[in-house]
Amino acid sequence: MKSFIFILLLKLSLGEITPRASPGYDCEYCQPEQIHISFGSKSNDIVVTWTTFNNTHESRVQYGEGTMDMEAVGTRTLFTDGGKQRRKMWIHRTLLPDLKYDTRYVYHAGSVFGWSEQFSFKTVPAGEDWVVRAAIYGDMGNKNAHSLSYLQDEAQRGHFDMILHVGDFAYDMDTDDALVGDEFMRQIQPLAAILPYMTCPGNHEAKYNFSNYRNRFSMPGPYESMFYSFDVGPIHFISISTEFYYFLEFGFKMVANQFQWLQEDLMEATKPENRARRPWIVLFGHRPMYCSNSDDIDCSVEYTRKGLPFLGLYGVEPLLRRFGVDAALWAHEHSYERSWPLYDLRVYNGSLREPYRDPRAPVHVVTGSAGCREGRDHFRREPFEWSAFRSQDYGYTRFKAYNKTHINIEQVSVDLGGQVIDEFWLVKNITRIF
Repeated sequence: MKSFIFILLLKLSLGEITPRASPGYDCEYCQPEQIHISFGSKSNDIVVTWTTFNNTHESRVQYGEGTMDMEAVGTRTLFTDGGKQRRKMWIHRTLLPDLKYDTRYVYHAGSVFGWSEQFSFKTVPAGEDWVVRAAIYGDMGNKNAHSLSYLQDEAQRGHFDMILHVGDFAYDMDTDDALVGDEFMRQIQPLAAILPYMTCPGNHEAKYNFSNYRNRFSMPGPYESMFYSFDVGPIHFISISTEFYYFLEFGFKMVANQFQWLQEDLMEATKPENRARRPWIVLFGHRPMYCSNSDDIDCSVEYTRKGLPFLGLYGVEPLLRRFGVDAALWAHEHSYERSWPLYDLRVYNGSLREPYRDPRAPVHVVTGSAGCREGRDHFRREPFEWSAFRSQDYGYTRFKAYNKTHINIEQVSVDLGGQVIDEFWLVKNITRIF
């Protein structure tokens, strides 16, 4: 379904213009809102997604360099929430294809019935030799979202090239017949309308088979935003759904499908010619493989790492080691935790003095402390040997891939007014298949 939508978006964007809607204004809820953007199948393709509550009969984005002198036409789909009121909304998607690299565009989205305010975004540079900057976090709600204003401020100051939201949105998007989801999407608009907002599903999206998540976001690929990969600079990013392992009532098949897709994706990413261009492989998903929190059973269950309960099938951790994944980013725990290079509970530091230089296993980072109504999670009194740093402070993670050999990761504490409380460098002199 998603692949069909993207093909249709591309065809429409390239000039197959549909007739304009009637100019008569009989559309009470047609003002665009909840605007957000994401990468398409290439890093210079941008997909604009927004919501209206009536059918506008057209989905258009006017855009350009400094002036909006181009137009792309997209599609819209009717989404019906699974709550008692069966609320309906129209989700619009329009592809802006083959944009110039490293170029600022202005745009607005809408129809004959109304346009959004004007936004701007800057496309990423071409090639692999540039600094990739991302903000990374999970578990941010529409209430108690401590990190939101800091993220909005940094985004508007041009500090990031993209956002990775590692699951759990709004708390929850389906709550109050999806009104909470609407409000959350409005809250993140100052971020998400100007930066590609890349996502993965969390457990709080599971209601009605993840329908709010699958309908509201537009990630690349044919799997309704549940799992996908994309290339930016020297990095191959992979987004997975850890939730397939925990919500088997929605089907066992998706666990197998994702696992097979992940193997094939990693095989392609690690071909010598591809690994030479993009030596960094970074995977993100919601529930962590490792955590030392005291109040969450997931720290001992870890189905994504070990495989399905009782069967032990489709464990992901062996793939990380086999294909030399460099970093695994998680959330779910409302805290921050950094591991030493780690596989199967054993530490594989690069050396005693420089543990993160040419490590022999992936580094795991849990960053789920952006702020939500459930508050913070506590840690067990004594950390495990594999745990390098822990914090309960509200905050988010800054990620910078400077080049093909150096990545810098910082944790920002909102409790301390934006102070960096943890920092480390991941250094790769050689590309090693662990």
